[in-house]
Amino acid sequence: MTPSVFSVAEACKIACTGRTALYEAINSGKLVAHKRGKRTLFLANELQRWIESFPKLEVKHPKHRRVPQK
Repeated sequence: MTPSVFSVAEACKIACTGRTALYEAINSGKLVAHKRGKRTLFLANELQRWIESFPKLEVKHPKHRRVPQK
């Protein structure tokens, strides 16, 4: 079964980001967090929505690719 709730440490690993960026997203309203006692938790769908809001990488195609000679 896939987890539906993640801790701060787990969310950082999933999003490949640090705690500072995670808390900045919470403070700016871009990421929704929930509290259970002292623990900060993230619902899987909220974390996925935040990750999907990251800018998409634009691939630039080279005009000419050189092939090294042997």
